[in-house]
Amino acid sequence: MDDERATFGRTRRRAKPLDRIRLEELAVAYVARFATSAGKLRAYLQRKIRERGFVDGQDPDIDALVGKFVGKGYVDDEAYGRAKTNDLTSRGYGARRVEQTLRAAGIGEDVRQSLEPDEAAKREAALTLARKRRFGPFGRENAVGPEEERKLAEKRLAAMLRAGHDFDHARRVIEARSIEELEEWVAEARSEAG
Repeated sequence: MDDERATFGRTRRRAKPLDRIRLEELAVAYVARFATSAGKLRAYLQRKIRERGFVDGQDPDIDALVGKFVGKGYVDDEAYGRAKTNDLTSRGYGARRVEQTLRAAGIGEDVRQSLEPDEAAKREAALTLARKRRFGPFGRENAVGPEEERKLAEKRLAAMLRAGHDFDHARRVIEARSIEELEEWVAEARSEAG
């Protein structure tokens, strides 16, 4: 029974240990199915080796395999990072959250710095989040009193900070008096950028 595992009353055959060929097949299938970074591919292959083991007497050279995929263009950290950055900022996440996501994906420091959103993109992301979550002038509720209004503003400010926005940007959005004021704030950063 060494090659079987019990799963909810049934037995399942344990997968055979990997060899170099099967490891490369797993890597090809992974990059074909998912947009990925070199760091994520490396972590995936390491996990598969931990789960299934590797044929005795052989040493898996994961770094060489990942390097091969990078060399062939199957994995491109900069393209992956750019796509992830654009996706997150278009959904309203701030620069800090973008940086954390890229770091978790194994993107190098130099690439992360080159992909950092500019001031206009940061402001636009803050505006997007405010519009989606009905913060600031997008969702003025009639609070019962000043205490309730203050608490609501604090909660919304905290939500923007958790989404990765700078404190100054978050406060500007929450305290804005009108949608036009925020749109001018974003347009100002766009005109300064280019």
